[in-house]
Amino acid sequence: MALVPSNNRPYNRGFRQRVVEEPYRVNERITAQRVRVVGENIKVDVYPISEALKIAQAQGLDLVEISPKAEPPVCKVVDYSKFKYEQKKKQKEIKANAQKSVLKEIRFGPNTDDHDFNFKLKHAENFLKEGAKVKAYVHFAGRSIVYKERGEILLLKFAQSLEEFGKVEQMPQLEGKRMYLMLASKGKK
Repeated sequence: MALVPSNNRPYNRGFRQRVVEEPYRVNERITAQRVRVVGENIKVDVYPISEALKIAQAQGLDLVEISPKAEPPVCKVVDYSKFKYEQKKKQKEIKANAQKSVLKEIRFGPNTDDHDFNFKLKHAENFLKEGAKVKAYVHFAGRSIVYKERGEILLLKFAQSLEEFGKVEQMPQLEGKRMYLMLASKGKK
């Protein structure tokens, strides 16, 4: 692949021009001998590729292969640039509607008292109502690692208190000096 200068700048040794491959075959790039043709103001039928191209050219449009794996492949008579724009728009819409997962962390100590526990419980409740995941963990500092049972009891009590708003994704598990529990939201209320 050759290096291509842009705007009379010196060559950048690491730069190579990338060729963007079209996602659809259009007009003469369609390799099938016979295709099923669909589109507006067109009789849906199976045509030889030459006849399908003539139909598209007669309307001043392009023949776009939209389903290459079908037997015979399905081609649509449409303005290709408009078609690509519509496809990009659909992809953006799908991406926008995809739910982004948010992870909130709540930290406890093995000797957390009731007031602090309830305070953190309220925060976790709000996070779960908003649809976020909650990672609650007990951090064992120094010799407090001998109180592993307290940490597990604390996390199980935490999960039980939140069972109305979230479901346990992962039971309490010790990793290094932390024992953690994962909760997922049951959905926005």
